[in-house]
Amino acid sequence: MAEALLRHKAGDKYDVYSAGTQPNTVDPRTIDSLEKFGLDAGNLVAKNIKVFEGQAFDYVITLCDKANNECRSYPNAVKQLAWDFPDPKERSGSTPFSTTLNELNNRLSMFLLVEEKNISISSGATEKLVNTQDDQLNGFEPLSFYKSLTDEIRLKTLMLTHYHGELCVCELMQAMDEDSQPKMSRNLAVLKKAKVITDRKHGQWVFYRITPELPLWAKSVIAQTTENNIPMISNELQRLANMQNRPDRASFCK
Repeated sequence: MAEALLRHKAGDKYDVYSAGTQPNTVDPRTIDSLEKFGLDAGNLVAKNIKVFEGQAFDYVITLCDKANNECRSYPNAVKQLAWDFPDPKERSGSTPFSTTLNELNNRLSMFLLVEEKNISISSGATEKLVNTQDDQLNGFEPLSFYKSLTDEIRLKTLMLTHYHGELCVCELMQAMDEDSQPKMSRNLAVLKKAKVITDRKHGQWVFYRITPELPLWAKSVIAQTTENNIPMISNELQRLANMQNRPDRASFCK
């Protein structure tokens, strides 16, 4: 997960590799968590650390206390960092892999900010530090994002679209037992203005989904809110499952 995240966030600046002292096959839940956040997980392969024996690295980052003990002083490492994350296979909670992914994302964002700042200082650069947060939409504002979550209809809209991937207005109205289309449309407009959702037209229908370019931290807020509060939308999910003549949809890519 860390390899995929860092490649996505700063693959143009760093060559990124991952390895383990006792590698196994990549857990399908790892792939699922990465793909839910729009990250490429197709080329991930578990590798033994011996593959990189003799190779020099600017940074070596261990991700658990066990790895730190086994690789406490990695040869040919310019800088070594020891982070301690619980193994998602062993941690409790309903979404351990998504939780770990979010924690890794936060720590890597901090790493990039700190290291970019150090590089700028050491080189005497005076340019303003560029925020390295990945996936940042032009004009995306955290305050607008959090304000968009303060209405029950809007919050449930995001939870339902996160679960289903894409829904149209009539499906959202049916799910929330809402008779007023203008009311639903007004709330969708708020989410769209905040750049939290995007729409596409297919035939006579307009479908809504979470904006793919939404920053990873914002996607994580929506994902964790949904995955840890399913009872909040259980009635809505049931009404949607019972809905007759739901509109046909084509691929998300269209």
